[in-house]
Amino acid sequence: MVVLVSGSGTLLQAVLDAAQDPGYGVQVVAVGADRDDIEGLRRAAARHVPTFVERLRDHPDRAAWDAALADRIGAYRPDLVVSAGFMKILGSAVLATHRVVNTHPALLPSFPGAHAVRDALAHGVTVTGCTLHAVDAGVDTGPILAQRAVEVRAGDTESSLHERIKVAERELLVTALPGLARVHPLDQP
Repeated sequence: MVVLVSGSGTLLQAVLDAAQDPGYGVQVVAVGADRDDIEGLRRAAARHVPTFVERLRDHPDRAAWDAALADRIGAYRPDLVVSAGFMKILGSAVLATHRVVNTHPALLPSFPGAHAVRDALAHGVTVTGCTLHAVDAGVDTGPILAQRAVEVRAGDTESSLHERIKVAERELLVTALPGLARVHPLDQP
């Protein structure tokens, strides 16, 4: 699989750690990013996983960037692409040529978008969590593949809650990926 990252790469690290076990059944063949000089790329390099960067600003428009990203991903011939903290919306070129899954720090369909943890706290929920979903043309609207609940505790801040969600998100992703990697591309959700 190819993993896409935009920042620290803690989800990527969880997958790289799990993939060290030959019985895990998942191999990360490349890590792509939309920004240079991020920890996620350093994590991949430390494990000798090839990396690439496809920056939006290097293209005349979003469609050109998306086509270039699709080509970069395609060069590695992945069975699956994992958007792991990748903070760009993927377009039709990527989605037409690759099976993509994404993690999200909320129990979708509640609280889609970039501020899910903040939104959950503002709404006063007592339970939130994380979701692994197939990526489609919408924002966090693809079919739900797996979820894990996380209790909202009295006194939680956005930061404290998000940290607990990240732990659950890493566990959820690592647990679900072997089964998803074995699904034939034509049988995608």
